[in-house]
Amino acid sequence: MNVSTSTLSLTVADVDASREFLTTHLGYQVAMAADGFASLTREDAAVDIVLLSRGTEVLPPEQRDQQAAGLILALTVTDLAAEEARLRAAGAPLTMPLREEPWGERLFQLTDPNGVVVQLVEWVTPSATHGTTE
Repeated sequence: MNVSTSTLSLTVADVDASREFLTTHLGYQVAMAADGFASLTREDAAVDIVLLSRGTEVLPPEQRDQQAAGLILALTVTDLAAEEARLRAAGAPLTMPLREEPWGERLFQLTDPNGVVVQLVEWVTPSATHGTTE
């Protein structure tokens, strides 16, 4: 198998709100759009995003009323602190402050109007005090 593209499809109540959030705050561009549908891309992104309106008939009946929930869209970025400052200044809804985990993951989260959690991540070398026992 050769995977040429990765796409995350999210079923949301308000496609326009999520599209606006992702294009405004995260630099995605609209590749295609129609009523209740948007396909978003970034030239440098590891994943494209498709937004589908909840209830749309293109989904199988058992999926139509489901909504994106319980998932985190994690994007690894460079200069995480600068991104956090940019998003904070832009008034983006930051829902988890910038922090560093003992295993070397620095991250913060923001949440779109439909409740989709986006986590921006940067990997760093864990400090010498983390993970040691005395």
